[in-house]
Amino acid sequence: MKRKVRYHAMGLLLAAGLPGLAAAQTVSDVQFRKGDYGTYVEGKVTGHAYHDYRLGAGKGQEMFVELDSGGSAYFNILPPGSDGVAIYNSAINGNSTTVTLPEKGTYTIRVYLMGNDEDSGKTVPFGLDLSIQ
Repeated sequence: MKRKVRYHAMGLLLAAGLPGLAAAQTVSDVQFRKGDYGTYVEGKVTGHAYHDYRLGAGKGQEMFVELDSGGSAYFNILPPGSDGVAIYNSAINGNSTTVTLPEKGTYTIRVYLMGNDEDSGKTVPFGLDLSIQ
């Protein structure tokens, strides 16, 4: 009986810590003004956290993304339903791209840090130029 209570208490302590981890991430839905096909957004990312920008698009449309950052910030483009697997990784291919989208749905542009900026918990401001045509 004591063992069950101890495991239950440890589980409650672990569960109490999980909301803090989830809260460290930021999600923003991107909407273009009527008649516009793009926008510029600004944000910041700190340490191991990331900032997700979500926007809907159709199959065959082209998404343009350009990241402007003063640190080691990068972005991934995640397709609808992705569990973190990217169709574009700027750490490998550069901080500017145009991608033809393979399916209709909500795409995520995930901005994150790497290297010393990530490990030291540095906060890095950034700007994203986004468009879909």
